[in-house]
Amino acid sequence: MTAIISTAYSRDLGDELRRIREACTSFGGRAMAAQLGWDPSKVSNIETGKARASDVDLAQYLATCGKDLDYLQDFGNRYRHAFDTYFAQVSDNLRTIAMAESAATKITSYDILTVHGLAQTESYARALLTESGRNAAEEIEEFVRLRMERQAVLRRPYPPECTFYVHELALQMRLGTPRIMAEQCRRLLLRSHALRIVPAEAKGAAFHSKCTLFEFDKVSPVAYTESDLANVFAQDTAAITRSRKLFEHLDAIALDEEQSRRKLAEYVSGLREDDDDPRTDLA
Repeated sequence: MTAIISTAYSRDLGDELRRIREACTSFGGRAMAAQLGWDPSKVSNIETGKARASDVDLAQYLATCGKDLDYLQDFGNRYRHAFDTYFAQVSDNLRTIAMAESAATKITSYDILTVHGLAQTESYARALLTESGRNAAEEIEEFVRLRMERQAVLRRPYPPECTFYVHELALQMRLGTPRIMAEQCRRLLLRSHALRIVPAEAKGAAFHSKCTLFEFDKVSPVAYTESDLANVFAQDTAAITRSRKLFEHLDAIALDEEQSRRKLAEYVSGLREDDDDPRTDLA
């Protein structure tokens, strides 16, 4: 077992090992260590992603859980990249990002064309997934459900400290009906203490990539970005420094909390006028 700085992905795969142990054996952590002849701290460190398990460690652990050679090979292929400071995974894998959101004490994000997933309404998320054409129709409801479940981190007694920088282009990008967009803007108004709108005239800011910086109590920060092809997690010093510089720049050009509230209210008012349904109540 090699001690090393943990990453978002090592913590994800370590937690997967814990789930396998709990599902496939009757052993607690200490009993698993005794079964393997390991120190209890070794099981704990591997399952929390704080230390890299060797190939032999993984083989012994998974065999004790009743897993076969094919399973070991598949898990080992993923585990090989667990401690990479840059890591990319397929874009529909949500476990690692959900764990990062759940463990973070501070989340700072920048989105250009859409509202951040943690601040989306269910209707907005559904319209986004539908109109983007990225997902099959039968998958959309499941992805909407998972996105809504991720927002539970904001309802905890001690949620992460969040700052959502959103470019005004995201408000101008009409998804679904005026009612859906108005509902989304009203949701943002409820979270205005955490929202900073980057005004439309800040055109240069629109050329940056979307970015999220996760900060934790006891482990290194993680920078995250995503595209249609991959989710990318970066934990090296250069990536974190670039992310911090981006947010320093956004802090200097974005509207403050009160200005952001007024801007959102303008959009809600405009969307009320655009809604053709006389029964709509956006007040």
